[in-house]
Amino acid sequence: PYSVRNLETLLGISKSEINASINRSVSSGLAIKDRNSGRANPNRRNLHNFIVHGLKFVFPAKAGAMTRGIPTAFAAPMLKGLLISGGDYIHIWPFAEGRDIGQSVEPLFKSVPEAALKDERLYEYLALVDALRLGNQREAKLAEGRVYERLLKK
Repeated sequence: PYSVRNLETLLGISKSEINASINRSVSSGLAIKDRNSGRANPNRRNLHNFIVHGLKFVFPAKAGAMTRGIPTAFAAPMLKGLLISGGDYIHIWPFAEGRDIGQSVEPLFKSVPEAALKDERLYEYLALVDALRLGNQREAKLAEGRVYERLLKK
């Protein structure tokens, strides 16, 4: 179970933005309100389809300048080693306290680097999302499989 207050603390997003996001998710079918509790729960199938097929069009990503930050996509610690890179620079979210240097990628929201450091599971999901946003066909297919395992294979 979640609370808006806990999400605010964990994600670094205001309560009003969290509420607006939940309402948009219910309206679009990415979440479904529970009949008994009234709490919004993810519609896992729709969420999976959106992440895999639509997110890169709504939130396109391009590698930018070299900077310091937190590794993302297949450079993230939990995904590192799953894909052999051809020597390209790693992708990172710009973050002044980060220890890695790589090509910057604009995160989905400004508080993503800090939120990812607080929650390893959230970090993995966000890194997978970036792998889909940035990756070529092989990388995207691997990320798609991992997203499927996490969201639908229960």
